[in-house]
Amino acid sequence: MNRQGDFIWYELLTSDIDAAAAFYSDVIGWRVQDSGMPGMDYRLFVAPDGAMIGGLMAMPPGMPAPVWLGYVAVDDVDAAAADFVANGGAQHMAPTDIPGVGRIAMLTDPQGAALYLMRSESDETSTVFQPADQATPGHFVWNQLMAPDPDGAIAFYVDRFGWRQEGSMPMGSFGDYKFLLNGDVAIGAAMGMVPGGQPGWQYSTHVADIDHAADRIRGGGGTILQGPDQIPGGSYSIVAIDPQGARFGLVGPRT
Repeated sequence: MNRQGDFIWYELLTSDIDAAAAFYSDVIGWRVQDSGMPGMDYRLFVAPDGAMIGGLMAMPPGMPAPVWLGYVAVDDVDAAAADFVANGGAQHMAPTDIPGVGRIAMLTDPQGAALYLMRSESDETSTVFQPADQATPGHFVWNQLMAPDPDGAIAFYVDRFGWRQEGSMPMGSFGDYKFLLNGDVAIGAAMGMVPGGQPGWQYSTHVADIDHAADRIRGGGGTILQGPDQIPGGSYSIVAIDPQGARFGLVGPRT
């Protein structure tokens, strides 16, 4: 069973499902399969080890751009959603039951970053997120929040999910890159705005070879915004945009 505050699912809302499926399969090595959910085209990203790690669906009418969204485990979706709103967040999808899956709600925090809250029907522990030092290819390894007021954002999530902030990395005039933990697991970081940055959450996936992935991004019509840059621990990171416009990250070694 996952703890409150764990990231337990990820989902891409896009303008072209088939093109996005082909792009990420080529870049990351995911397999894409139909979910079997009746009445909707909802597909699943499957990691090379066979784990289902995310969903893929068409973005709803009115959504301004394709986006990756994360799902965070909570003990009580209704209470957590009400708490978000009471503390300056906004609700965009009311708590809803998805048969065979669980109860979910979509909200934004007080600075506009969107994510889902979820209580899974299953007692199995989600492995879609893996700590960076234990990661296998195709799994998510980092959750990064960029916010106009990162300290305010950190305080909001610490109060909501029980996360803690511990340690940081200086980024010169851009302030500190502040690490976030759930329990003893480093799950990501929060930072202020940088030139060309996009406020909100950005999710990074582990790949076996960062340079191979970079070549596949370019060859598939994506755009690399930053990297490959070496990061603490010796791996390299990339920030990129897929051909439909969704921003994503990759982390992996040079081989």
